[in-house]
Amino acid sequence: MLSRRILLFSLSVLTSILVTTACQTNSQTSDSSQSSQPGEKAPHEVVTSPNPDWVQFTPPIDCTLGEDCFTLLYVDRDPSDNAQDFACGRQTYDTHKGTDFAIPNEVAMNQGVAVIAAADGTVLRLRDGEPDRRLRTPEDIAAVEEQGRECGNGLVMDHGDGWETQYCHLKQNSIVVESGQQVAQGETLGLVGLSGKTTFPHVHITVRYQGEVIDPFVGVTDETGCNLERRPLWEDPIGYEPTGILSAGFAAEDLSLDRLWRGDFTDVNLSDDIPLIYFWVHGYGILEGDVEHFRLLDPEGTVITDYEQTADQSNLNWYNGVGKRNTNQRPILPGTWRGEYELRRDGEVIVSLEREIEVQAVR
Repeated sequence: MLSRRILLFSLSVLTSILVTTACQTNSQTSDSSQSSQPGEKAPHEVVTSPNPDWVQFTPPIDCTLGEDCFTLLYVDRDPSDNAQDFACGRQTYDTHKGTDFAIPNEVAMNQGVAVIAAADGTVLRLRDGEPDRRLRTPEDIAAVEEQGRECGNGLVMDHGDGWETQYCHLKQNSIVVESGQQVAQGETLGLVGLSGKTTFPHVHITVRYQGEVIDPFVGVTDETGCNLERRPLWEDPIGYEPTGILSAGFAAEDLSLDRLWRGDFTDVNLSDDIPLIYFWVHGYGILEGDVEHFRLLDPEGTVITDYEQTADQSNLNWYNGVGKRNTNQRPILPGTWRGEYELRRDGEVIVSLEREIEVQAVR
């Protein structure tokens, strides 16, 4: 879904697109029946040590969370047809059984991001050879489901005492371990890919104990639902980041979600004869009522666009941008262009970034 608005001499591209295989556009953002009083911690913020007999895990990806990879989706803890993550947020979809650690785009994927063992264990079984492709239509998704290849390239590890992990969506022909092999925590298993039932490059990890799915942000419990006291399985704490920016930059062509996931605008070179210039952001976890504020400044410091938009719905994944057309009356100037972006929630800035690009003179 793409809408365009002409703002005087600038062009703003405004988009809100959900990208999950379940195509969920609405889910709850809080559980009012379990809300805490002002100044008190919500139940999910109360974290205690895990049982010493439980296996503890590290993230299954070799990257720096919040910088070059992101915790994009969490386990669905709602037993109904709705979907909620452990914090009563909406970064999940119905029946999602794992945690998705995403990378910004296919450029990063092709450079190679290692999937690593979350704990010591033995490889039980694996599959490789499935193609990497971003699913775009319900027909694409149905075809993968009919084949029973939702996990794509992946493997299952046994960690003893009833604990297992499953890793999905690895890159085609990247798995470097074999069935029966003993693997140490942190050892490379393969590479992040786009195989199976997926719409973005990531590794999905499912933790199971005695055959039951366990949310690693919560620990072993018979309780369902969200906003409960937690005993996480992570060796080192992983913060809850329900909203963030995957990538941001500039472009001289029309934007699309497909092109952003491909990484088409990762390293662009612009000149002053381009037809237009966009400043864009690609993010996750925007909520209805969030306010996006864009500013685009030319090399003389003139504010070309100063634009705010209030999100009219929540989306797991979205992109947005502002820009300017190149005209004889108001040309795109050579020099350093700057884009500024803020995302506000309930009056508080939760995301703030700047990007610059040098536009070369050719005229």
